[in-house]
Amino acid sequence: MGSNREIADFIAAVLLEHGLDAEAASVRGLRSLEGWDAVVLGSALYAAHWQRDANRFVTRNREALAARRVWVFTSGPLDRTLAAANLPIAPNAAEILAGVPYEGHRTFGGRLTPDAEGVDEQILRTHAVGDFRDWTAIREWAASIARALTT
Repeated sequence: MGSNREIADFIAAVLLEHGLDAEAASVRGLRSLEGWDAVVLGSALYAAHWQRDANRFVTRNREALAARRVWVFTSGPLDRTLAAANLPIAPNAAEILAGVPYEGHRTFGGRLTPDAEGVDEQILRTHAVGDFRDWTAIREWAASIARALTT
């Protein structure tokens, strides 16, 4: 629904601000990690599972990911308290990432708007509507990645 992509774009912008070459790219079309020294990989979380595109990307690129510095984020909690709690990586994502040594994981809140594509009345009845992303926390996490990559 676009929230995860906006987080990825924001992280790339913060890395650029810190003098790093960075680009947000959809894993759906990315077939190789050639030319990339580090990866910040994120997926939205639905029903406690990472999305299929992210799972397939990891499976396709497991060796290449293992040869790079990797950070991981999950977006999705539609609750400020859960988002601020920085939940541990979901078991599904941990299983998918087995064998990929990543340097850190962060959970960020998600966003749900009534007009988002694919949103039906059932979802709106059972989930909080709003934007639960903490842009300050996302900036701080991205800046910590930048510092790790430049030291």
